[in-house]
Amino acid sequence: MEIKIKTPKDINNMRAAGRLAAEVLEIIESYIKPGISTGKLDRLCHHHITYYQQAIPACLGYQGFPKSVCISVNEVVCHGIPNDDKILKDGDIVNIDVTVIKNGFHGDTSKVFFVGKPSILGQYLCHITQESLYLAIRLVKPGIRLGTLGKAIQKFVEAKKFSVVREYCGHGIGRGFHEPPQVLHYDTDDNGVILEPGMAFTIEPMVNAGGSHIYNMSDGWTVKTKDHSLSAQYEHTLVVTDNGCEIMTWRKDESISSNIKHTK
Repeated sequence: MEIKIKTPKDINNMRAAGRLAAEVLEIIESYIKPGISTGKLDRLCHHHITYYQQAIPACLGYQGFPKSVCISVNEVVCHGIPNDDKILKDGDIVNIDVTVIKNGFHGDTSKVFFVGKPSILGQYLCHITQESLYLAIRLVKPGIRLGTLGKAIQKFVEAKKFSVVREYCGHGIGRGFHEPPQVLHYDTDDNGVILEPGMAFTIEPMVNAGGSHIYNMSDGWTVKTKDHSLSAQYEHTLVVTDNGCEIMTWRKDESISSNIKHTK
């Protein structure tokens, strides 16, 4: 497993791609209301990426995926395929997962949006999921074991009586969409990987309100919770720095410890 260490030029390019990916999530929020279809949201994201950003939606055509972003609603864990028949309703929670390619480099991020007024459970699940991501980000620095991140996420999430999905994980990123290493979100063998400056990867915990078991739909992409409980996911692309990390996909609506650097 060869982990690519990014050069300063690579990191500058990743900053640009990450900022664009974050911008897509920022501009799409105002459209997320009861009555809109996930297909319409996908077209809005596609237009912004291709027309305004002059960039490439990485998901479109990736291993056959038919749309520009993944949109996962309620019990859908990940890889939801946007379509015009899926109409959002009040109380839904909606994850939009965006990956943008700019100048040959990827920026990958996701966020859960509330449609109208969320349920108490939905709101709490999303809060815990986002906090588990931030908890892991705060731990990132040179010299620590990669497995430290997953162990911390699992302990935090399970203390809140939620569960972590095992089958999907974060990943290295750069010129490639998915590069080594795999960034698992639970306590398991990390093959001895030690973080060092220039490593770039995503952290993207998927957290279920019920059990951790999932199943794949017949479309070959959509993944749902087996017990039909709600699921949430938040994701950032980051790079390890000399004394911590830099978040490439930071959004203007976020707040995290001041010692974490982020791309403005």
